[in-house]
Amino acid sequence: MRTSEQKALMRGWIFVVAGLVPVLNCAQQKMSVDVASLDRERILTAAEQYFSEPPITVSACPASRSAGGLHEYFSEGDYWWPDPKNPDGPYIRRDGETNPDNFNKHREAMRRFCDIVSALTAAYKITGAEKYAAQAVRHLKAWCVDDATKMYPHLKYAQAIKGRFTGRGTGIIDTIHLIEVARAVEVLTASKSLREEDGAAIKRWFGEYLQFLTMHQYGIDERGSKNNHGTWWVAQVAAFAHLVNDTANLSYCRSRFKDTLLTKQMAANGSFPEELARTKPYSYSIFNLEGMATICWILSSTSDNLWEYTLPDGRNMRKAVQFLYPYIVDKSEWPYPKDVMYFDAFPGRQPFLLFAGIALGESRYIETWKKLKADSQNEEVQRSIPIRQPVLWVE
Repeated sequence: MRTSEQKALMRGWIFVVAGLVPVLNCAQQKMSVDVASLDRERILTAAEQYFSEPPITVSACPASRSAGGLHEYFSEGDYWWPDPKNPDGPYIRRDGETNPDNFNKHREAMRRFCDIVSALTAAYKITGAEKYAAQAVRHLKAWCVDDATKMYPHLKYAQAIKGRFTGRGTGIIDTIHLIEVARAVEVLTASKSLREEDGAAIKRWFGEYLQFLTMHQYGIDERGSKNNHGTWWVAQVAAFAHLVNDTANLSYCRSRFKDTLLTKQMAANGSFPEELARTKPYSYSIFNLEGMATICWILSSTSDNLWEYTLPDGRNMRKAVQFLYPYIVDKSEWPYPKDVMYFDAFPGRQPFLLFAGIALGESRYIETWKKLKADSQNEEVQRSIPIRQPVLWVE
């Protein structure tokens, strides 16, 4: 990292095409955590593991059942299965039960891409070594820039259902891991390995995907979801708008968090009834809170601190974390039904604990976060935690 840029980054600013935007948005941080020291060995181990890995994009994983083309992302709905009464007919839904025979290669490729870019960028951030940044840029260009390999910036064919839909707005949940890629691009802006023209092309890709999220009917459908899907739509739009400095969408996301997510999703005790009604109430409650915490971290400012924003009846983020925290510490006290799958795998090292601990001045959340396993081998946990390198988010 060049000296002048390092100083700029340490002050909390990076350069983007449209001007200056803050790296760290969380307002009024009440505590500090040396994540770089805590995660240093973990970060460097992962970065070295990924260092020689070649890019693998959707174009390397043809999907014969997709209605789209080679460069178009495809997945199939998790909880949809063949109908025993009509095996060759439309699939039927079994909520919470994942069909292992559904096409998953594009999801796996995307999550691999996100893991690699975030780990390499984290290594660059804590060491200043350009070799890590250069490798991260290599993967970013393969996915977002190079015509032969890039993924087209839309999800028209995500979470398809045999015999019913070639794609759905629900599929937008598949790209939550790109939230951390967007953050990595902001960090990499300080690197000489990210050339100006490549950085502009990558941001243009995210800008086009942001347009799909906000303008296409699938994006509109997902925005209107009343559970975690609606939450993670806001989180994605906020992250990508932050990268490309789209102030209109940033403002919209702040309003939607206040007027829709808190108002319509959170109960008086801080729980999320829509998640508790599912067949995996524990993990979905965690997942939804992760999305809300991510939104608050990205969008909060000193003049509009979403962590402290409170509805007239007292509902706020503090209450949401207070509700769930005891069951993170001791899952055996969970008073609701157990998840039908993967109950024993959760929690992982949930970022909402770190973010809330810093923003709300609660050291117990941070200490609990430190004790949880950082890199679960369970695929369901991996899918549910899109923020894998908190050093990219916390100074």
